Amino acid sequence: MPVVTYISFNGAINDVEVQSGTSVMQGAVDNMIDGIVAECGGSCSCATCHCYVDEAWVQKIPPASEMEKDMLECVLEPEANSRLSCQIKVTDELDGLVVRLPESQF
Repeated sequence: MPVVTYISFNGAINDVEVQSGTSVMQGAVDNMIDGIVAECGGSCSCATCHCYVDEAWVQKIPPASEMEKDMLECVLEPEANSRLSCQIKVTDELDGLVVRLPESQF
């Protein structure tokens, strides 16, 4: 099973096995990772699952859709590597993916 590394704003590191086909957001929610609120449950309509994809992985994940880009305009402290974790599906090729979590989703 692929492993996703979630790095909290305070530096806490959580390596979590996430089933292929599951979103990075759902992996966080299922494993009670602090920092991912996921108010809309993964429907790309709230931006409370914002994360920063580690630079080594940015080019390895599919680009953001227009809807995701629109929602990213609502996040606090957006960066070039900002993504909504509900829109990133875990695959075997993403084994080792690293995402950093923002200080706040609100």
